[in-house]
Amino acid sequence: MASRKSKGKSVILALVCIVLGFMLAFSYKLANKEQSSSEKLTDPQFARETELRKQLIRLKQDNRSLQKELEKKQSTVRTMEKDLSKEEQVFFNLAEDAEKYRMYLGKVKVAGKGIDVTLEDGAYDPKKENVNSYIVHDHHVFKVINELYVSGAQAIAINGQRINHNSYIICNGPVITVDGVPFPEPFKISAIGDPDVLASALSITGGIKDQLVNDNIIFTVEKKDQIQIGPIFGES
Repeated sequence: MASRKSKGKSVILALVCIVLGFMLAFSYKLANKEQSSSEKLTDPQFARETELRKQLIRLKQDNRSLQKELEKKQSTVRTMEKDLSKEEQVFFNLAEDAEKYRMYLGKVKVAGKGIDVTLEDGAYDPKKENVNSYIVHDHHVFKVINELYVSGAQAIAINGQRINHNSYIICNGPVITVDGVPFPEPFKISAIGDPDVLASALSITGGIKDQLVNDNIIFTVEKKDQIQIGPIFGES
């Protein structure tokens, strides 16, 4: 009886060992196979991933380099834009100055607010033997013109004849010649500028108006919203 039990245990133990050995052998073989398969699959992938990582690193480096270069270019462009802006302002200022010089030289037609100053001979007075005591002379006209320029007049004309920097006025009895063009009285002096400033400058107490009135000259001032003065005759 004891011999049968001992024999049965040996058989079972042998079976267990056989199964365990088979499982160990199978697991080892499977592990080797998987390892071999894994090595065959991952080696090229690893190499590919490594190459891609290197390419990505190079691209990032190139990108940083390009960004730095772009920043330099943008800085250069901003500097050029500032320089061009300054040059543009300089050219604009030069154009403005050129236009002002053309205006002062009488090369272009001008228009704007201003005043009309009219000078007329005084009424005949038989008590005064000298007729020059009540007629308008060139020095009267010069006084008005000089005061207007000092007060900011941008352009001046006498009876429509534009005055410039080298204009001349000659008195020939009752006639005044402006740059060779004769004009009888009344003499209308038109000036473009601030009407209030120009009129006030002439009408100040003891000023030009009072001086001419004391010389028996009829002096009138009229403010205008629009005065147009053409270029000097014979010039563009």
